[in-house]
Amino acid sequence: MMLMPRRNDFDLFDEMFNDPFFTRKPEVKLMKTDIREKDNAYLVDIDLPGYEKQDIKISVEDGYLTVSAKKESNDEEKDDKGNFIRRERFSGECSRSFYVGEDIEAEDVKASFKNGILTLDIPKKEEAKKLPEKKYVEIED
Repeated sequence: MMLMPRRNDFDLFDEMFNDPFFTRKPEVKLMKTDIREKDNAYLVDIDLPGYEKQDIKISVEDGYLTVSAKKESNDEEKDDKGNFIRRERFSGECSRSFYVGEDIEAEDVKASFKNGILTLDIPKKEEAKKLPEKKYVEIED
């Protein structure tokens, strides 16, 4: 049995779990996104630092636009005899989806990638107008 020191104003066990390691919330740093609205389109800027154009895939399916990025790197340093001095591997993948509506197709979206920022130009499309509900004249007896 282990005894924990305890005073009325201090509990070692409680104090240990109040450490920021246990209490801080994870900070999401991937794919920070800014969305701006224009008269006829939405402009979406997504931060993707460290990725190249060929690492990024954009798809539109069932009304959702999905941006995914995947990167793999293998840094190796060898000495004169071919023995490893340092070998580091990295593999990372992230994705994000946005509802853009059933009327938007992949061909409608324009994309550019410059300085680690993916810019999407998504046109606004008018929703199909619903036909007015038929109203009937009530027949009196």
